[in-house]
Amino acid sequence: MRASKMLIATAKEAPQEAKIQSHILLLRGGFIKNLVAGVYNYLPFGLRVLNKIETIIREELDKSGCQEILSSAIQPKELWEESGRWSKYGSELFRFQDRHNREFCLGPTHEEIFTSLARDLIKSPKQLPMNLYQIQTKYRDEARPRFGLMRGREFKMKDAYSFDRDEAGLEASYQEMYDAYSRIFKRLGLECKPVLADTGAIGGNGSHQFMALSKAGESDIVYCDCGYAADVEKAEAISTENSNEELLPIQEVETPNKRTIEEVTNFLGVDTKKLIKSIVYKDTETNELVIACVRGDREVNEIKLVNAMNTAEAFLSFATEEDIKSLGSIHGFVGPQNTKCKVYVDNEVAQMHNAVCGANKLNYHLVNVNYGRDFTGIVLDLRKAVDGDLCPCCGQPMKLTRGIEVGQIFKLGTKYSEPMGLTYQNQEGKNVPMVMGCYGIGVTRTMAAIVEQYNDEFGIKWPLNVAPYHVAVCPVSLKDENQVNLAEKIYQTLKKNGIEVIIDDRDSSLGFKMKDWELVGLPYVIVCGKKANEGIIEFKDRMTNSKTEINYDDAINKIICAVEDIR
Repeated sequence: MRASKMLIATAKEAPQEAKIQSHILLLRGGFIKNLVAGVYNYLPFGLRVLNKIETIIREELDKSGCQEILSSAIQPKELWEESGRWSKYGSELFRFQDRHNREFCLGPTHEEIFTSLARDLIKSPKQLPMNLYQIQTKYRDEARPRFGLMRGREFKMKDAYSFDRDEAGLEASYQEMYDAYSRIFKRLGLECKPVLADTGAIGGNGSHQFMALSKAGESDIVYCDCGYAADVEKAEAISTENSNEELLPIQEVETPNKRTIEEVTNFLGVDTKKLIKSIVYKDTETNELVIACVRGDREVNEIKLVNAMNTAEAFLSFATEEDIKSLGSIHGFVGPQNTKCKVYVDNEVAQMHNAVCGANKLNYHLVNVNYGRDFTGIVLDLRKAVDGDLCPCCGQPMKLTRGIEVGQIFKLGTKYSEPMGLTYQNQEGKNVPMVMGCYGIGVTRTMAAIVEQYNDEFGIKWPLNVAPYHVAVCPVSLKDENQVNLAEKIYQTLKKNGIEVIIDDRDSSLGFKMKDWELVGLPYVIVCGKKANEGIIEFKDRMTNSKTEINYDDAINKIICAVEDIR
């Protein structure tokens, strides 16, 4: 390709709203262009990268026996009502009506569609197991689209669904996809860690997320050297409470205008670990109020709470002061004793001795409070895991890091097949629900994750197998016949050998061209300069930023060999 004919939309600066490197560099490098908040156009460089990511995904899934289809992004309300998710999915669902007032949504995910397809088209158990996938645009009405391709309202995703006769079949399909994902992310060059994850709005009874490690990640993960790793939403938090204190009589103490953890602990002269933090939540779908209790230095894991309440995250909110009053309590002085609602108690709180909590009375707290004697509730793991918490597998301290969720796999079981009537007839002639798995990869998010892991102060450093082009050939001066002829010779030779090459024939300075290719992140740049008449060129490796003067034939062979290694 000749640079003079290309849409090269590089820019010196990114818009102020771009905060993380992938967003900044994909905009500056001319890979994407913002349309409206959370929606992007993909320019030529960006589309080439996406296509290469998709090719790697397709190759690995096809190798695993999966079959590709393409379903509609428009989904009828009726299918979502069959699964029970039309009212539960929340405000992220783009809903609309056609001219006949029939209701639809733009698909954020495709469980209902694939279940419906399998129900109509899989006629015999002999067809099982089966795994169908697609790569398609998804839509979610995010409240706060941010970080470029990390959290958008429109994005490309690969989603696959497996159909099996039983749980043993699902386990095999799940492991096969786990292995395929591991190969995919390895080929993409991502430092990626699979972690245990919550199933969220998708549902099911088991899940792993594939996390690309990055400070820009939105997800916290904890991991241990023994191999245990989990998203903090799923991570099991082991209680370390083991107090031998003698239980003391409960007392009510005045704490005038002391509402916060810091105010109460400073006033009473106690450690925050002695305080019970009682937070009132509301399920906005049912109007149910609940109290969640964790230690004063801990945070409620709202995903764990939602799962315990059997509701959806979209319906969970903090209770208002009026809600709290309806329980007979006061904001800032809430406690778990004598309540008019369900109380969920973190297992750590249940083991505390002589703790402090709100007295459900203005300006008063209780001291020497103990679970079982002074209050009760549903005991469970309710807090967020943090750095240093003990590993549930080996008991050693865990480490905390951040990651970008690039893929997630789920054991759906019969969550969709049962309510939607997806069955097969067994040997006894009985209709049995198929057992399903679900497997997603965020294609556009994966592109951003690669940039987060591969960049420097000059721009992007694409791995060779996903780079928009392999190499750019730059004559220093278009007026120098030797430089132009050698650049053209190299260009044509590389093209004949299947190398994706650009010849930079723009009438611009070498410095301008080099800044463009550093920003865009092409793996190699060949500069034809003063020694062109000797067949000597400057060869730059973008990944290492090394520059060497070598014979042009050696440069050509080096690039051909490197590209052959990734094919």
